[in-house]
Amino acid sequence: MTLHMQMFTKSVLTLGSEEQVRTYLPQINHWQIIGCYAQTELGHGSNVAGLETTATFDLETDEFVIHTPSLTATKYWPGDLGRFSSHAVVFARLRVDESDYGVQPFMVQLRDTETWKVLPGIKCGDLGPKIGFAGKNNGWASFDQVRIPRTHMMMGMCEVSRDGEFSLKGDPRVLYSVMMAIRMQII
Repeated sequence: MTLHMQMFTKSVLTLGSEEQVRTYLPQINHWQIIGCYAQTELGHGSNVAGLETTATFDLETDEFVIHTPSLTATKYWPGDLGRFSSHAVVFARLRVDESDYGVQPFMVQLRDTETWKVLPGIKCGDLGPKIGFAGKNNGWASFDQVRIPRTHMMMGMCEVSRDGEFSLKGDPRVLYSVMMAIRMQII
């Protein structure tokens, strides 16, 4: 559960608003939600600028629609995604009306926390054994028009208001800080 404690928790602390941290952190610390960091896509590896997964704002319902538009947009390789995670911080292209605001993080529930069944519109699984690291649970996920509340966009660095206005609250390069910190730890 190292990735839950390090990457997922750090994502919430770094990328979430103060209100989101107050909401999610007690659930994370008490293992009521178990999370992963879902950035890498099958066709794009760590090329964050090339990610295809979208999060389109629906002004009428005050929701984001998370969608995997192609096979290459499948989230691929995130640790703990295949079996262990109930939630993921999913990186997707933020779209509001005709505007694309680049890749932003969103809190997406993957599984029912009581039954552990995958939620409607989501497909996910384990990638299977890996040479030299067979015990690690790396997975994949795709999203078919999955709706999440607007407030599940991680809004520490930027936000979308109820009326669809995008505003930047910090340096967007911070989005890369969680992944960079983990890569430095690996080294």
